[in-house]
Amino acid sequence: QVQLVESGGGLVQAGGSLRLSCVVSGRTMSSYAMAWFRRAPGKEREFVAANRRSGDATYYADSVKGRFTFSRDNAKNTVYLQLNTLKPDDTAVYYCAAKRGLILSSVRIGDAYDYWGQGTQVTVSS
Repeated sequence: QVQLVESGGGLVQAGGSLRLSCVVSGRTMSSYAMAWFRRAPGKEREFVAANRRSGDATYYADSVKGRFTFSRDNAKNTVYLQLNTLKPDDTAVYYCAAKRGLILSSVRIGDAYDYWGQGTQVTVSS
C-alpha cells in the first residue's frame, strides 16, 4: 500500500514563495508517476504538475507555468513543488498523487491516479 503525506503549506502574501513536499512510503517511488493537484474553495480539483519518471518531461498547468517547479528525489522517496510568485488565485488545498504505469495521455487526469495524500493548505493573501 502506497501512502503519501504532504507538508509545507501555509499562509503567505502575494508574491511570496512556498515549498511543498510529499513523502511516499510503502513502495519505491521511482516506478511511479507523481503529480500535484489542487482544489480551491467551491471549485473542482485542478491539475498542477506531473512527472512520470526521473528524466522524463514534467508537465504543468498553464496557470502555474513559469512560477511553480516540480522536482522529485527518488532516493528520498519525496516529490516537491516549489511555488513562486504566488497569487491569491493559488489559494487551495494541494494534493500529491501517484500512479504506477501511467500513460502519457493521462498525466493531467486526476481520476487516473491511484494514491492520494491528505492535502496541505496554501493560502495567499492579497
